[in-house]
Amino acid sequence: MSEFSLQNLDQRMKKSLAALKDEFAGLRTGRATTSLLDPIMVDAYGSKMPMNQVATVSVPEARMLSVQVWDKGMTQAVEKAIRESSLGLNPMAEGTIIRVALPELNEERRRELTKVAHQYAEQAKVAVRHIRRDGMDALKKQEKDGDISKDEMHQKSDELQKLTDDIVAEVDKMLANKEADIMQV
Repeated sequence: MSEFSLQNLDQRMKKSLAALKDEFAGLRTGRATTSLLDPIMVDAYGSKMPMNQVATVSVPEARMLSVQVWDKGMTQAVEKAIRESSLGLNPMAEGTIIRVALPELNEERRRELTKVAHQYAEQAKVAVRHIRRDGMDALKKQEKDGDISKDEMHQKSDELQKLTDDIVAEVDKMLANKEADIMQV
């Protein structure tokens, strides 16, 4: 990246936020949601495929997920992928339908999920800081090449820092909301 564009950096940082939102959607709270199984990859046809490409997930009850596998031969692979995920679920296959009962979250499990949420948030912050570093490198190169003045460089680096701080604050806010959601009994 040789050209400095605050708009481009802003878009890249917002993509990190969107990725964090997706990861948080896959973290379990007390309620069943279809997005809970989104991060699970299934060994299908010699490669890893997302759950939504081999089955339909629905929520028939508040604490139950129903997974309708499209190809009967894939039922065991889907069941195994759910069982081996970090979500702590025990699927039960009935033909091509897999039922996944969501047990009550105990205090210890809630704390574990909170730690996972913190890891996801930290990964997002690191990604944002890498994007900021790319922007700073581009600014330094432009100043060294004489494309912008020292004052311009300082002004743009301040704008970039403010953008970074805003995005990191948004990550913290998302984490706080997810934590509250997980810890809610």
